[in-house]
Amino acid sequence: MWGFLRFFFFLFDAEKAHYLSMNLFSFSLKIPVLNYLLRKSFQYKHQNLNTELCGMKSVNPIGLAAGFDKDGRWLDVLAVLGFGHIEVGTVTPLAQAGNPKPRLFRLKKDKSIINRMGFNNEGVDALAKRLSQFKKPEGLIIGGNLGKNKITPPEKAIDDYLYCFKILFDHVDYFAINVSSPNTPGLRQLQDKEPLQLLLSSLQSENKKNVNPKPLFLKIAPDLEESALDDVLEVVLNNQFSGIIVSNTTLERPQTLQEKATATETGGLSGKALTEKANRILQYLHSKTGDKMMYIGVGGIMNANDAIARMQSGAKWIQIYSGFIYEGPWLVKMIKQEIAIRNKK
Repeated sequence: MWGFLRFFFFLFDAEKAHYLSMNLFSFSLKIPVLNYLLRKSFQYKHQNLNTELCGMKSVNPIGLAAGFDKDGRWLDVLAVLGFGHIEVGTVTPLAQAGNPKPRLFRLKKDKSIINRMGFNNEGVDALAKRLSQFKKPEGLIIGGNLGKNKITPPEKAIDDYLYCFKILFDHVDYFAINVSSPNTPGLRQLQDKEPLQLLLSSLQSENKKNVNPKPLFLKIAPDLEESALDDVLEVVLNNQFSGIIVSNTTLERPQTLQEKATATETGGLSGKALTEKANRILQYLHSKTGDKMMYIGVGGIMNANDAIARMQSGAKWIQIYSGFIYEGPWLVKMIKQEIAIRNKK
């Protein structure tokens, strides 16, 4: 079925197809018969899938990566699809349009995507309002992915992150600090040791003012050298962050890519072309910390085997995005079934 639907949606511009597919799904859930059939089709629960990360209890370890539902528009739909956690955002203090269109490109033969969206979102206040109105099912975890506005100079970036943190604190279960998108000028400079120390210490200080602090995760780029990864680990550990999300999109263009023309587009590359690199970075970090640091694995998880491999490399939870586009919404169920089977052994 997904092969036919994918063919239809792929007739449209990638960004238009994204909104069309999700809005159609949302509309379908308003029709009682379709609502019942869709819920039954995607439902799969098993006690072997129950998991806990940093005190957050989820019905399964499969999540949706940030960027898919930046503004929390489709939380009801995504909950039906069976995710254990959904990461909304990246969100910024002020609404912003993002980069000029077109800015989202499919590399069909490579099962990959290039995006240069540029943190397009309606702003943190609009997201907080939607989250406050969402009736979250038991066992579903919501994460908030934070960024800075394009017009905010690097020296003022901390203010943007702190503002979003305060607004969303009562509406999410954990925070992901995004300093690794390649599509906001100067953002990746925040991964350097000194600015990263200032940012993470400021956020953790604010976090600890609350009676029940939230788990904090840092989302990193897969393009860091090992020395830079070592610096990131040092800063994250020193500031008592809960974990690291590995990884964001890459600026690298592997020679193995078949869609040569599309590969020349600027932006971050995700999907199958990122699978090996993201897994390698995770393995390196986990080898350094063991269970002292919690990891969420993301990037190029296209099937159940990829998901299992990422968890064997040290990820407690995983997230999908491009795999969801190419393999379809039933991918979540297929991964859950495989994990449940393996957990029985």
